[in-house]
Amino acid sequence: MTIDEIWSYAPEFNQPEANELSGYSVEATDGTIGHVDRQADESGMRHIVVDTGVWVFGKSVLVPVGVVAGIDTESQKITVACTREEIKSAPVFKTDRETLDPAYLSSVGTYYRSLPPRQPA
Repeated sequence: MTIDEIWSYAPEFNQPEANELSGYSVEATDGTIGHVDRQADESGMRHIVVDTGVWVFGKSVLVPVGVVAGIDTESQKITVACTREEIKSAPVFKTDRETLDPAYLSSVGTYYRSLPPRQPA
C-alpha cells in the first residue's frame, strides 16, 4: 500500500463515506473484534474507531480504512484484512485528540502498511 491507500477506501467500495458505519460489527480474518464506534471521513486520513468491548479490555482501536476488505450494508458488517492479534498490536488509542495528532496517525499508518498483504477470501 502507498501512503495514500492506507487512509482511503479501496475503489470497489462505492462512496462508503456516504454510509453511516457507526454500529457496524467489525470482523478480522480470524474473528470478531468489535463494532464501529465512530468514523472519520473528512480529514484526508479516513479511519474508523472500533470499540473492542471486553476483547481488548474495553479499549478502542483506530483502524485506517485502507485495511477494510468488505462492507456489507445489509448485515451491517465490515471486514478488515488483518488478524485480531494484528489489530491488538496496533499503536494504542487513548483519546479522541489522537485522531487529530499527525504523529500518532503517522505511527498508525506506518504500522498497518508494515503488515503482510492478505489475499481476498
